[in-house]
Amino acid sequence: MQALARYRDRIDQLDRKLVELLNERTAIVEEIGRTKREAALPIYEPKREMQVFANITSHNRGPLTHEGLQRIFERIIDEMRKVQKDRMAQETQG
Repeated sequence: MQALARYRDRIDQLDRKLVELLNERTAIVEEIGRTKREAALPIYEPKREMQVFANITSHNRGPLTHEGLQRIFERIIDEMRKVQKDRMAQETQG
């Protein structure tokens, strides 16, 4: 049971790091959204998403599969796109 508690503690620590990194990524995405708005560019860029997937899978050494990793990043990208849309709407209104 002590080993299980140690593993769970490590998972909790990693989860906190993931949250920190996701929030850092989100801040950058907000800046990208501002830049896109100023340049009248679309939020959705399928070519860029393919580049992201190629980048993450080329650096994946497992045990997570490339497909599993891509599914996770699809969700992350969906949330980032929502952040951009929401931020752009707020800045347009305010």
